[in-house]
Amino acid sequence: MEGRVPNPNAHPYVPKRYLRYGISSRKKEISKKKCFTKIFQSSIVLFLVITIVINITFILETSKKFKYQSTEKDHIENSLKEDAGGNGQHTEIQMSQPKSLLLEVVSSREVVSISVDGTGVVHNEGFDKDRGIHIVVLNQASGSVMAKRVFDTYSQNEDDEMVLFLNMISNGRIVIFAIKDEGTFQMKKPAREFLTNMGSEYVEGLNWRDMWAFITVKGGKKIAEGHSKSASLSSWGDKVTLASHIPLVSLKESECDWPDTEVNRRRKAFCNKVEGYGSVCSCTQPASLEFNPKPLEDGRQLDGVPVAVIASDRPHYLYRMLRTLLSAPGVPPPYLITVFIDGYFEEPQAVTKLLGLRGIQHTPVGIGNARISQHYKASLTATFNLHSQAKYAIIIEEDLDVSPDFFNYFSQTEYLLDQDKSLYCISAWNDQGYEHSSQDPSLLYRIETMSGLGWMLSRNLYKEELESQWPSPDKQWDWDMWMRNSAIRKDRECVIPDISRTYHFGSKGLNMNPYFQELYFKKHSIVTTPDVQLKDIDKLKKDNYEELVKNLIQNAKALNHTLDPCAENFIPDTKNDTYVLYINMTSAVDFVTWKQLAKCYHLWDLDVRGFHKSMWRQFLKGNHFIIVGVPASPYSSLKPKDIIPVYLEEKKSVAKT
Repeated sequence: MEGRVPNPNAHPYVPKRYLRYGISSRKKEISKKKCFTKIFQSSIVLFLVITIVINITFILETSKKFKYQSTEKDHIENSLKEDAGGNGQHTEIQMSQPKSLLLEVVSSREVVSISVDGTGVVHNEGFDKDRGIHIVVLNQASGSVMAKRVFDTYSQNEDDEMVLFLNMISNGRIVIFAIKDEGTFQMKKPAREFLTNMGSEYVEGLNWRDMWAFITVKGGKKIAEGHSKSASLSSWGDKVTLASHIPLVSLKESECDWPDTEVNRRRKAFCNKVEGYGSVCSCTQPASLEFNPKPLEDGRQLDGVPVAVIASDRPHYLYRMLRTLLSAPGVPPPYLITVFIDGYFEEPQAVTKLLGLRGIQHTPVGIGNARISQHYKASLTATFNLHSQAKYAIIIEEDLDVSPDFFNYFSQTEYLLDQDKSLYCISAWNDQGYEHSSQDPSLLYRIETMSGLGWMLSRNLYKEELESQWPSPDKQWDWDMWMRNSAIRKDRECVIPDISRTYHFGSKGLNMNPYFQELYFKKHSIVTTPDVQLKDIDKLKKDNYEELVKNLIQNAKALNHTLDPCAENFIPDTKNDTYVLYINMTSAVDFVTWKQLAKCYHLWDLDVRGFHKSMWRQFLKGNHFIIVGVPASPYSSLKPKDIIPVYLEEKKSVAKT
């Protein structure tokens, strides 16, 4: 034993009693883990069994319910057949009452809210925001919202717009009214009488800052109404709250029985969804949705020229505009017309589909004027991409009426863009073309400003110049002002008519309100006849136009420059004469005198438009009237030496104390 050498790889000696204890402990731990695992697995199995039982029960109950409904339906149909069998007796079938809606309405100074079965459809909060009468129209069968409008009846003409809208609503619809802040200042007698005829008891007596809420059925009975008077001119009426249950009618009662045609299927889908389009949804005399305009005379046509309609969320404007567009002689086929919608708005898209046109919704980029600018860019890019062979495109906005001569006008002037590289665009709009300042539908001008509002441009101009330079989304620029910039325009000009081929009717928008529309657009003139033959079109080419203008000025009668140019008798009471007035204009951007004259003559005076080389042409008192800026205009050399140019100082507003 003494010579025994220990094995270095041998395990240490452990007594058996300790070894048995260790093995036993491990066995217990393993046993516990197995127990927990079995319990967990059993729980999962139990949960799955319960879920299966619940699902089977649900399926059986649903099947039983459907079977009952089917049996009930068959019973009703059989009963109806028996009644129709000619036994001379009528059997009333007791049906369950239609579902009802809970309508809740609040009218107050700062908050207006309307909810249907607890779901808010209008919640407008904040002072000086969406003032006026809020109107919601509901489908009487489904309770779905068909229209939401706000009419600022504090402002001029908004009550007329409201009555027009209410007239366009189909009978049977549920109509809800609520005032926010103030809604009576410009609500005249005809509007009050109309609302009285709809069932209102309080509208005749509504006064300054009263609160008012009203629920009624168009062509039916009043449901509920509430009113609170303001205590004084400086206060508002107390909050008005209405809550009322309204029974719904059957779907069949709410729909019209039109013949089953492709057009009427579009009509039905539209009229079940939206409201406020008048005879489009008439059950007895629906407005035609098929337009069959005449072709242009003499075989003229706009060959392959696409039309881009620029739209936003003003569907009633869009509908009005598209009807005039599609009715105009020479309108291109539908595949050449695309409505570009700035945002994912349902109603403008529904209007587009109703009229059988293509609508493309554009994801908004930027805010304010930048958003509008990016929408124009996206629309122009898409137009030339969709129509890769098109040399030109026509752009028109949703708030314009289109003259019957619209496409005829462009068909006669289109070639100028191809033959005269000094031209920038062809526009259907004359900024200075008011009822009193324009008179010749066959006359054309060249001007340095881009008018827009229905215009044509070339693919080359857009793709080679404008597209790459277009203002980025962070630039709060008006796209049309940018296009008028001399660095972009590069001394090129646009051709415009003396009398416009479009009419601006929109009174609401980012840069528009009823007052502005009334003051600057309402009295614009528009050609109302088709097939106008334009005169001297070739004389609109650059060199020819210079010769034409010089001859006009040389042969014009100089007015008496010692008289007040704003006086009523300054322009003689003659007809069809040509007169010239020379005004002080020290440089091409000195518009001091012109702006004062524009105010006197009730022309566009917000900025300076419609000029050619510091010279303006228009008609006043039935005479062709030319104004030349001296010495800025090259036509200054034609001024007689004894005439001193008229100078008018800018009138400064005096602050009230």
